[in-house]
Amino acid sequence: MSGLRYLDHAATSPVRPEVLEAMVPYLTRVFGNPSSHHTAGEAAADALADARVRVAQVLGMRPGDVVFTAGGTEANNLAVKGIVLAARAQGRRHLVTTPIEHESILESADYLRRFHDVETTLVPVDDTGRIAPTDLRDALRPDTALISFGHANNEVGTIQEVPALAAVAAVAGVPVHVDAVQSAGWLPIAGLGADAISIAGHKVGAPKGIGVLAVRGRVPLEPLLHGGGQERGRRSGTENVAGAVGMAMALEIADAEREEARSRVGAETARFIAGVRESVPSARLTGAPAGDRLPGAASFTFAGVSGEAVLLELERRGVVSSSGSACAAGSDDPSHVLLALGIAPEDALTSVRFTVGREGLPGDAPERLAALVGEAVAAVAS
Repeated sequence: MSGLRYLDHAATSPVRPEVLEAMVPYLTRVFGNPSSHHTAGEAAADALADARVRVAQVLGMRPGDVVFTAGGTEANNLAVKGIVLAARAQGRRHLVTTPIEHESILESADYLRRFHDVETTLVPVDDTGRIAPTDLRDALRPDTALISFGHANNEVGTIQEVPALAAVAAVAGVPVHVDAVQSAGWLPIAGLGADAISIAGHKVGAPKGIGVLAVRGRVPLEPLLHGGGQERGRRSGTENVAGAVGMAMALEIADAEREEARSRVGAETARFIAGVRESVPSARLTGAPAGDRLPGAASFTFAGVSGEAVLLELERRGVVSSSGSACAAGSDDPSHVLLALGIAPEDALTSVRFTVGREGLPGDAPERLAALVGEAVAAVAS
């Protein structure tokens, strides 16, 4: 990445040196299987238990609530499928989510519809991507098994008022799953009122391939992976001990830096947004305004030009960004998130997403990058 400015942290962030250092012993000399009843296995089990305690503390959960997974997608699948499938025994076959969720939630809902006769209600969002508590309340039924939504949207950065939505769910006695993959390390996670929380290591400075679903013990959960009964029977398979250690370290560091990073990066991103609007008068910022969006998120549509062409021009100028979710591999369709916000399909195809990491945009980088965006859009339009 030498010579390039990376502005796609919503897709993935680099591994922090401190995290890599913490993981190395569990990739080398402490290599035992944590399920093995001998000294090597017990050393690995101790590290796994310690990581579980540390993750639980940041998330405001109990250590026994923490299930280590292979990433955010698996955590979301386990939450949506696992909780709804367990609730079917009580005759509850209704799932509530929104049309702007990550594909791992929406595709899980579709799987439940096709194979388990589960009905899904998509609660509408406003033109910034916010859910109204009254709309959520109206969507609930006596047989609702779960409410699942993202804390912050992965494309436009809009933040949901989780406590207000969780209060609606609590009155109805319905568990809430919050996808906190994008918000972890940027926003407070503990105290949201959620019954289940998903996070992914590679968004907070840990490697790809490690994630967490924290689900309160009172919520029944049907496992998706069966085998040796690891993770208290909720996710079988030999645990990724090094990944769990890295997740704990990365989450603690990000949480400790959260307030400072949020203020600093938010101010720098605001300068970048202002610069883009000045350089490209047709630019439309999508999602919620500052204060109701992730501090490093800036997603625009550029009417009349191809978003993909703008990305290519930006990379020629040393700027790496994206046209939306990196998880929608190979799709040429307009973003389902932007369509749900009421943006016309032809305009949605012009979108470009910039997401800043915790290192921010120092010095005059916001203005210089905004000028490069202006150059790229002008080159495509000419």
